Amino acid sequence: MFNSLVSTILSATLLSSTLLNGLSSEKILASRQISLEKRYYPVQKENILLNLAYMNDRVTKKEDINWDEIKKPFWFDFRLEPGQTFAFHNDVLPKYQGKIARTTKAHFNWNEGFKSYGYLVGDGVCHLASLMYWVAKDAGLEAVAPTNHNFMPIPEISREYGVSIYNNPLAKGSNVQQNLYITNNKEKTVIFKFEYDGDKLKATVLESN
Repeated sequence: MFNSLVSTILSATLLSSTLLNGLSSEKILASRQISLEKRYYPVQKENILLNLAYMNDRVTKKEDINWDEIKKPFWFDFRLEPGQTFAFHNDVLPKYQGKIARTTKAHFNWNEGFKSYGYLVGDGVCHLASLMYWVAKDAGLEAVAPTNHNFMPIPEISREYGVSIYNNPLAKGSNVQQNLYITNNKEKTVIFKFEYDGDKLKATVLESN
């Protein structure tokens, strides 16, 4: 009786383990994080969070902005199928025309609710782009950042991963050069996952099995 009971328990455990392994269909390729509390000033943190809110459709226009909600912890993800490209904004280099599957859906200006510390509206979004570039590179994706952010260090991110982002409707030539392009060069779907806990912002790239 005892042996039969043990056998039943072991069988159930093995079945459960098999089912769980079957459900685990994503492999982490890379994960990186920064503290939003370590930006140079609060406006940068707010612009990063607003940019993410546009990216995951919690905000689609300035009138949607509720800063109390935007600053709460959250997570979301998006997928890139093989061959698809993400661009940080929608002014892109000729080689990417017609190939963009996803952007952040923002242009980092007053009309969209982005803030300024006194010089640049949208200040801080370069930090988000640099985090994405860093994790994409470490994940082995094809990542292109034509203009480096070497004019100013970005806290917690090495200069080699600094990305300059710019979007002005009157300067498309500059816009396309100050963008970020990430292409899924894998044979499987990749997932970009963002997690914010009230301090740390983590970006993770996973591969769907």
